[in-house]
Amino acid sequence: MLLLFFPIVEPAPGHTKLRLSREGLEAIEKITNPIASVAVIGPYRSGKSFLLNQLLSLSCDEGFGVGHMRDTKTKGIWIWGTPIEMDIDGVKTSVFYLDTEGFESIGKSNVYDDRIFALANVMSSVLIYNLPETIREADISRLSFAVELAEEFYGRVKGQDVAFEPAKLLWLIQRDFLQGKSVQEMVNEALRRVPNADGDKNIDMVNQIRDSLAIMGDNSTAFSLPQPHLQRTKLCDMNDGELDPLYVKKRDQLKELVASIIRPKIVQGKSLNGKEFVAFLEQILGALNKGEIPSTGSLVEVFNKGILERCVNLYSEKMVALPLPLLEESLRESHDRSRDEAMQAFDQQHFGRHHAKKSVLQLDEEIQKVYKNIIMQNEYQSSKLCEGLYTKCEDMMDQLQVLRLPSMAKFNAGFLKCNHSFEHECVGPSKINYEQRMMKMLGKSRSLFIKEYNHRLFNWLVAFSLVMVVVGRFIIKFFLIEIGAWILFVFLETYTRMFWSAESLYYNPIWHFIVATWETLVYSPVLDLDR
Repeated sequence: MLLLFFPIVEPAPGHTKLRLSREGLEAIEKITNPIASVAVIGPYRSGKSFLLNQLLSLSCDEGFGVGHMRDTKTKGIWIWGTPIEMDIDGVKTSVFYLDTEGFESIGKSNVYDDRIFALANVMSSVLIYNLPETIREADISRLSFAVELAEEFYGRVKGQDVAFEPAKLLWLIQRDFLQGKSVQEMVNEALRRVPNADGDKNIDMVNQIRDSLAIMGDNSTAFSLPQPHLQRTKLCDMNDGELDPLYVKKRDQLKELVASIIRPKIVQGKSLNGKEFVAFLEQILGALNKGEIPSTGSLVEVFNKGILERCVNLYSEKMVALPLPLLEESLRESHDRSRDEAMQAFDQQHFGRHHAKKSVLQLDEEIQKVYKNIIMQNEYQSSKLCEGLYTKCEDMMDQLQVLRLPSMAKFNAGFLKCNHSFEHECVGPSKINYEQRMMKMLGKSRSLFIKEYNHRLFNWLVAFSLVMVVVGRFIIKFFLIEIGAWILFVFLETYTRMFWSAESLYYNPIWHFIVATWETLVYSPVLDLDR
């Protein structure tokens, strides 16, 4: 035999998180039938417990504790211990009724209220939203938030978008007069999108809240219930004969309505028995309690904004760590990898599918802004590097132009070294432009060197022949050296006079032999006479 009523979820110390109360849960686990539950949510002291007792045809002494009657008011979520057995679509179903702690009471955080609200939404097959008098914007906001919260965090545990079938929502408005409107018209009007031709951000946020309730779709209905009696503090002492007849009539209609819309709780396409229901409760409670979650007080956009900033920083850190400059293709690959990581991190942490769509677009925009800056930095670093290499090569070519002992082999070695270092070290988007400049500069340097090389070598040889005449006659006093020097001098001087131009000498095979001999003497990988 089950207890009459007992808590299944209790507030943890500090009223910020929830914890399971094992009292009676073992009895629920023994139920083998499919389970359905009816939960009542609403503001603090709005008559939820009394309403549940009325639905169960129980007195205040027999049923849930009523605030003004008992010292222990509802804390967390309580369940009526004796399930009502119903035949639903030919299936024997055990129906439980849940009483929830009212929100907006003193000494609790918004996060705590939202967890209670969301947990009731996930657990229930029918969710009765008990509202006194009218529908406030705060009521709509809180409900839409609870729907997203429940959907998001259970979906996150299961790794899919929607892991459970949403509860059927019953808007219960407790008031005597509706001023010519039906309660359904009143709800529809409250949930209707607000025209926003001017693009007002506040109105846009209001409409986003209404869009969040789209998951309820046709699963919602509305019902009005008049006040049972003017003396509300004495309701528990009254029988049906003392209550307002219209209230009694509407209450009975409400019972029939609730009974008609109850269905077994469906999770991942199948109904839950007692053991599965408790396991389901443990999973969603763990998801709700784990880590930081937003509250209606902090607004979903603010929460996602914080995650967005962290994801943009994650992308920025990855990109800033790159050793710029890089090839454009390499930079693009790094961008794609870093962007995928940032998007994956956002997907794992963001809240709400409806709210996240805009945040994903914003995240991509922010990433593109950072990427554009990285591209500009890469171009600057590439230009700076290539300009440095170009200047270095230019200086080297200038130095090779003024060698004291001109050497074509040494020029070519310097030319190849400069070209090789530029090709391998100059990277990034500026390389193409600097390659063109480099080729022009090297081409001009080579042409100028060749031209000056022949002229300088010719003058060197003329001077060398005269020096060797002096050395052969006055220093060494070796006749053959003097004769050889005179022959070289006469050849150089008479050849240019006979052919009118020194340039024609440079095509002569004898000149080529002289150049080869000179190069052998002046420069080799082992010996560099110029140094």
